[in-house]
Amino acid sequence: MSNKKILVGEDSSIIINLTKNVLAFDNFEMKAARNGKLVLDLLEKEDFDLILMDITMPVMDGLECTKQIRALADPVKSKLPIIAISGNLNNFSPEEFRKFGFDDFIQKPLDYDKVLATVKKHLS
Repeated sequence: MSNKKILVGEDSSIIINLTKNVLAFDNFEMKAARNGKLVLDLLEKEDFDLILMDITMPVMDGLECTKQIRALADPVKSKLPIIAISGNLNNFSPEEFRKFGFDDFIQKPLDYDKVLATVKKHLS
């Protein structure tokens, strides 16, 4: 069985590196994109099994990026599990995150046990 590939949309190098280390423990492959536009570019070229998406990024934020992914013509890519990562300064409810097109939400600062558990839940 090949490793599951996870795309992380996140502009913080620290979070990217920590996330990569945590996911590597469970043999997940990870690619990072530092803004929503780069997430879309990578998604166009490659296949992923799940996306971890920071809400607040430069160029294109996670909300807009997720909206565009959900609108893709590709039936597989448009339905990928997308997990929001956010300090949630806007205090969105879980229902609001679902309306935005996210499958789940992880609060910052990240609890990496929760990150792994959430990723596994959506990939099992």
